[in-house]
Amino acid sequence: MPVFLDTTSSEFESAFQALLSAKREDSPDVDATVAQIIDDVRSRGDAAVIELTAKFDRLDLTPVTLTFSAEEIDTAVAQVSDTDRAALELAAERIRAYHEKQMPEDHQWTDEAGATLGWRWSAVSAAGLYVPGGLASYPSSVLMNAIPAKVAGVQRLAITVPTPDGQVNPLVLLAARLSGVDEIYRIGGAQAIAALAYGTASIAPVDKITGPGNAFVAAAKRRVFGKVGIDMIAGPSEILVIANKDNDPDWIALDLLSQAEHDESAQSILITDDADFGQAVAQAVEKRLETLQRRAIAGASWRDFGAIITVRDLDEAAALSNRIAPEHLELCVADPVGLSEKTIHAGAIFLGQYTPEAIGDYVGGPNHVLPTARSARFSSGLSVMDFLKRTTLSQMTPDALRAIGPAAEQLAQSESLEAHGLSVTARLNGLN
Repeated sequence: MPVFLDTTSSEFESAFQALLSAKREDSPDVDATVAQIIDDVRSRGDAAVIELTAKFDRLDLTPVTLTFSAEEIDTAVAQVSDTDRAALELAAERIRAYHEKQMPEDHQWTDEAGATLGWRWSAVSAAGLYVPGGLASYPSSVLMNAIPAKVAGVQRLAITVPTPDGQVNPLVLLAARLSGVDEIYRIGGAQAIAALAYGTASIAPVDKITGPGNAFVAAAKRRVFGKVGIDMIAGPSEILVIANKDNDPDWIALDLLSQAEHDESAQSILITDDADFGQAVAQAVEKRLETLQRRAIAGASWRDFGAIITVRDLDEAAALSNRIAPEHLELCVADPVGLSEKTIHAGAIFLGQYTPEAIGDYVGGPNHVLPTARSARFSSGLSVMDFLKRTTLSQMTPDALRAIGPAAEQLAQSESLEAHGLSVTARLNGLN
């Protein structure tokens, strides 16, 4: 059973703090191993990647077969049913349309001094997307990572998808094709991150790496950051549902389980202003766990990390939500829009009882790559902005330099940076 908390209890604050600080994942110390793998790939390139793929994925490759050929992709994509293809195409269309609206505009103006200022946006030249592999891989994650990159204007997009024992999910390859992916490599683990970051004879390096992965992938992304950009270090999935008694307990139970079934370390929390409703939801969860296919995983998540919190009112619910800063936030209340204006820390907000979080995972349009572990307090979900750079623009006229140059001279002198000041002075003297 989950933990039950009530804000009217004198012990609530200590219990809530324990909930916030609970360690939800076993993070093995893999950094030393990952460091060795990265060094090996940097020094031996393809040979290291091929050896490590044989060791960890039981797959023998050559420099030629590191990449899926167009014929292999065609064969795999042909296995996808018409209904699966139609669903994936709808998802791709909606995700693309949403992210196209995120594209920022270049801007330029002339200020009162006569200086022309502004900025322009440009995409990174090459990006790499890590896709967890095997038959349990998720084509939706390919769409969510690759489509924003292509919308942003990334010229070259490569993905790495491990195929342990040669197993590949045809939907992943179809998702890559629908997203405009240029290269698909059948490699994974820290060696894939190293290859994307530093390059090999067969794999050209990229500028940014995105996508989820296990502890080895996360450690590798940390180590290559700075050489390349990364999106984030994602933790276990989480959902917070704020719901009143006017909801179907079974609907809310399924919403909670939709994240619990991801991972035993996932966390599902319900906040309600009705204790009886909270109990009804808990009972509905237990009933669903009797038949859910992934009940072992979902049950462990709900038992170890689930919580039901009873509050005095929805204002108190919003305040607690902001402290939790959840990855996913469902607002199943009479005025979800009004409540959303008070819940400022969340990766994604789902408004109303007819907007389950699962819609956002697939076909809603907004990105499902979101900040976890309370990092929604200071970060955002993946977007086209992750694949764009802003370059500032400045142009001085002689009059503009006369107007603001002396201040630059003064500041350079105050910082004892003589050449800085002289570079301005020389030009001002040339205008006299």
